Amino acid sequence: MTSRRIAAPALASLLALGLAQAAQAAADNAAKEQCYGVAKAGQNDCASPTGTHSCAGQAKQDRAPDDWKYVAKGTCEKLGGKTSAPGKAASAVLAYTQAGNY
Repeated sequence: MTSRRIAAPALASLLALGLAQAAQAAADNAAKEQCYGVAKAGQNDCASPTGTHSCAGQAKQDRAPDDWKYVAKGTCEKLGGKTSAPGKAASAVLAYTQAGNY
């Protein structure tokens, strides 16, 4: 009986903490935007939309047009990036140069 009195509030506290962290993460993401072409090699935030890699931290070159990083809203273009994914032509050029054909 005593262990239940201790476990229930502890579980409720953990659940509340998890919900608070999730709400904070959502608020943080709302103040950010994806910025293509500004990530340094190995510092991208997620997979490439062109399929050159499938996870964060796998960018092979600095400022690749198809790799993105979260930045504060309104700062992407000031950093020299774009808020939309590159088109097929840019992706083809990137694949060509990454293959060493330059």
